Amino acid sequence: MKKTLFNGVAALALGTALASLTTSCNKDLDQAPKYEPTPDRVYTSLAAYKGVLGKIYGGFALTSLGGAGGDSDIKGIDGGTGNYLRQLWSAQELTTDEAVVAWNDPGIQDWHNMNWDANNPLLRGLYNRAYYEISICNEFIRESSEDRLTRRLPATDVAEAQRFRAEARFLRAVSYMHVIDLFGGGPFVTEANEVGVAKPPYNTRQQLFTFVEKELLELATDAGLKKSRENEYGRVDQSAAHGMLARLYLNAGVYTGTDQYNKAAEQAQLAINGYALAKDPSTNAAGRTIVSSYGRLFLADNNTSPAKDEIIWPVLFDGTRAQTYGGTTFLVNGAVNGADANWQKAVGQSTGWGGMRATRALVDKFFILGDTAVDRRGRFWKPGQSLEIADQLQFTQGLGVFKYRNINSDGSVVEGSNNFSSVDFPMLRVADMMLIYAEAATRGNANRATALDYVNQIRRRAFGRTDLTAAYVPSDISDAQMTSDFILDERARELHWEGLRRSDLIRYNRFTENTYLWPWKGGSAAGRGVDARFKLFPIPNSDITANSNLIQNPGYL
Repeated sequence: MKKTLFNGVAALALGTALASLTTSCNKDLDQAPKYEPTPDRVYTSLAAYKGVLGKIYGGFALTSLGGAGGDSDIKGIDGGTGNYLRQLWSAQELTTDEAVVAWNDPGIQDWHNMNWDANNPLLRGLYNRAYYEISICNEFIRESSEDRLTRRLPATDVAEAQRFRAEARFLRAVSYMHVIDLFGGGPFVTEANEVGVAKPPYNTRQQLFTFVEKELLELATDAGLKKSRENEYGRVDQSAAHGMLARLYLNAGVYTGTDQYNKAAEQAQLAINGYALAKDPSTNAAGRTIVSSYGRLFLADNNTSPAKDEIIWPVLFDGTRAQTYGGTTFLVNGAVNGADANWQKAVGQSTGWGGMRATRALVDKFFILGDTAVDRRGRFWKPGQSLEIADQLQFTQGLGVFKYRNINSDGSVVEGSNNFSSVDFPMLRVADMMLIYAEAATRGNANRATALDYVNQIRRRAFGRTDLTAAYVPSDISDAQMTSDFILDERARELHWEGLRRSDLIRYNRFTENTYLWPWKGGSAAGRGVDARFKLFPIPNSDITANSNLIQNPGYL
């Protein structure tokens, strides 16, 4: 359960796991080093190793061990703003047709207006956060080599510690995937590099792709991660490795110039094994639905069945044990009007920050094919909100997205603070894998009958129909309707606000191009195309200056 991993984070004595880290050089990360005991005094038992592993997992959720108001692991950006998941989500969603933000903090309007440069402070925070995660993974992997494990631990504990090491390799591969997707190439460091001795070399997008692919393929075997569903909740297994490979191969054409859709389908199918699409809504004593089966995936108790049966890898959050102004607290509170008590109550909070809303382009995607039934995935808050956006800085313009809610499946309020979220964020889940398989079927040689079944299972759940033997279900589509364009829109309906949209639009050549527009794309009310350089973010100038090995992405100074 959540408690196990959070207790590991809270009890952690970090030692040199955070003391001497680097990306390009010690300066560019601008870290606040912690001088603690030597590794031999930190890694003294299996529990100690697990504590450091907890910190590595926590790197996606928390900015420090000091609570929401504590000092951040990296400097130069506010601790709450610099949260890994918060900035990753912003880069993947605020730049697209799915979301705008009302705030005017330095650099934040650059996302949707598509006019960022290499000095954007939020981009620098995201880049540094990814490489910070890589750094602490490297340190853990280095300190869990076979010779050090056998020297420090009883023989009966070595095998489990080796599984910890595999998990750290997985988490490092994920951060390198984020570098590949967001920045293309970048500095490359592993546990084999001596810390602080030399400036890391630059690796191209292709080189990083090759490294991540090799790592994930090894981790997807019995010699790497535990088998599917055999690890404790919140920790990764072989399905997670297959899932990340599916995403890597899905975007291989963008990353390397060579499509690999058949491999994407193969890995997506392997990721699904052991997990299942959640199809059970919560009901009251009278049998009336309290929360739809889709909605249960994004509630505070999504660490329980049926939600956890679909979520392959969650990033854990807890409003009491792990408080942060990023993560799902950002997604819940940031999307709520602070002056609307009804809205706050509906999401289980006592506050609202008045930030993110949907553009009309997202709302319109829920009215297709002449469907008269209600797509339960399209949950938008309408009272006090307008559909159209004339001014991005006005929160009441644009519908609210009613997706992440800090309540339990039975409708009860979460115990503890109502200012922080306990909703776990689904980094990987079954429905995404099914849609990857379906897209691969429309672009490659994956089985179309299997793909169509996957799509219609997802749509039947969305429309509240779980009878898979029904002769006619309004939500079903035909094989002829299952085109790659349809799958792109279906991904928006199923996966909106889950941090995937930018990558999807780039893969479909609809991100910077003028052939697909949305409100305020490129800073224009009607939307406009922008320069193709914006398909990649720039490496921050601070790192370019610090490391002469790095190569800036084309079009950025």
